[in-house]
Amino acid sequence: QLQLVESGGGLVQAGDSLRLSCVASGRTFSHYCMAWFRQAPGKEREFVAAINWGGGRTLYADSAKGRFTIARDNAKNTVFLQMNSLKPEDTAVYYCAAGNYYYTSSTQYHSWGQGTQVTISS
Repeated sequence: QLQLVESGGGLVQAGDSLRLSCVASGRTFSHYCMAWFRQAPGKEREFVAAINWGGGRTLYADSAKGRFTIARDNAKNTVFLQMNSLKPEDTAVYYCAAGNYYYTSSTQYHSWGQGTQVTISS
């Protein structure tokens, strides 16, 4: 399994942008599909975006389409989530995850980071 470490979260205002990063170690990064999930207080963890092994295929939750972009740099063992036009409802802990395919279900991912807090003020 991969070890994953997220960074880039913080407190910003509505309309601002943030770029999350997740650095992987321990196995061959390019062998895994990657995803971002988020969990707000009192809510279940939800899918945000996923990307396949080479980065040529992506999936987005409806809430992320048009505002968020997932990308990866296999040379740097890193997956990114560029978040634009942020809204207060985007406030959550964001987790990156690794799996064998780019599913939308969290149960299909076997490696998880510790999460990074994103807070959007109105």
